Amino acid sequence: MALVEVDKTPATADAPEQRRMMLHMGPSHPAMHGIVQIDVELDGETITNVQVEIGYLHRCFEKMSETVVWNNVFPYTDRLNYVSPLINNVGYAMAVEKLLGIETTERCQWIRMLVSEVSRITDHLTCVGASAMELGSLTVFLAFVEAREALWECVEELTGARLTISYVRVGGVKGDLPPGFAGRLRAAMKIVREKMALGDKLLTRNRIFVDRMETGPTDRAFCHRWGINGPWGRSAGLDYDVRRDFPYLRYEDVDFDVPIGTRGDNYDRYLVRMEEMRQSMRIIEQCLEKMPAGELNVDFEGKVIKASDMRDLGNAGLTAGLVMDYSVAADPTLNGAGKDIVWTVRVGDREVSLPPKEEVYGSIEGLINHFKLVMSGHGIRPPAGEAYHAVEGGNGELGFYVVSTGEDRPWRVRVRPPCFVIMSALHEILRGLMIADIVPTFGAVNMIGGELDR
Repeated sequence: MALVEVDKTPATADAPEQRRMMLHMGPSHPAMHGIVQIDVELDGETITNVQVEIGYLHRCFEKMSETVVWNNVFPYTDRLNYVSPLINNVGYAMAVEKLLGIETTERCQWIRMLVSEVSRITDHLTCVGASAMELGSLTVFLAFVEAREALWECVEELTGARLTISYVRVGGVKGDLPPGFAGRLRAAMKIVREKMALGDKLLTRNRIFVDRMETGPTDRAFCHRWGINGPWGRSAGLDYDVRRDFPYLRYEDVDFDVPIGTRGDNYDRYLVRMEEMRQSMRIIEQCLEKMPAGELNVDFEGKVIKASDMRDLGNAGLTAGLVMDYSVAADPTLNGAGKDIVWTVRVGDREVSLPPKEEVYGSIEGLINHFKLVMSGHGIRPPAGEAYHAVEGGNGELGFYVVSTGEDRPWRVRVRPPCFVIMSALHEILRGLMIADIVPTFGAVNMIGGELDR
């Protein structure tokens, strides 16, 4: 922080000396995450004017996405809201699929919905836990990190990574749920519920926490004017949730409630996020119960044959029956991407979905199919046109707008990041508050730098 005097009114017989000060808060301030600077003008402890500077990260998501083929954008979406990257994956994939005019399999839709809700919980755990820590409650932060860790272990088992997961593909997902995944996810949710109960006990009726959080009120009209939705908008009484009002995937087939606040202050935002985590676990349990098993054996004939044996037969010219009649034992590291499950979680269109690794490693047709989808100058080619698709992100409506000219890469990619909208209005929200109110209010924004400075 740096404090600079900007105005001084000398004392008179009728009035004491008055001074207005400029406080530079961030980007090195721990609550600013190293990428935001808030310059506040103070009259004593009261904020009279605010200027917010967000430009310290330079992610370049949109322009970088226009330099690679359609599927290669997924690693970039991971790094938007990197606390809930699976939702980013799903939103972008559905925008491209809308452009292609294709629909994923039923099982794939349930899987996408399940992982989105897991990501929503990890997002809210991070927001609430970090906000509590910044107000002095380290115990809640450590408890919520432990709960998040249990979920991230499940995410890592499914996707191979914890944050930069790149799990979704245009037309499907990378692989099916591993055996026993449902039981391990239920065990992780049990830990989440236990840690949330602890956090609720320590915070919800804690007088110090409540007094610090009953600040930064906004109303429904303010949210309409700035385009704010998500937990922030719902805390102000804005009854809007993309999952319910514009259903996608299988959200119309599950029961869940959308929590709505009344006062629109930071305390209401805390309560809304806590209840949304409970509702997300409710959705996950329904996904695990209702998700169809799907056909796990693709309709093909023939015996299992190793790639090395197939190569030897090919060298000897003994290729009869091998062109369409093969199955190759994949390396253990490819577990979850086998031929017997690929077409249950991806679109059955070989111009869109990558072939199973057994086909890639075991036949020239599969190898060519793979190369045609990943090589520069080839790949998926959506028809010329444009599409916009929105999903409910951790902070509100997360939308992707994509434009195709019929080439193998996007002509334009535009993202509507929810926390950017709230940050745009932050100067109005903070004006008139006390200097001590900045940290809880900024924490309730749940600012994620990756989608903010993109």
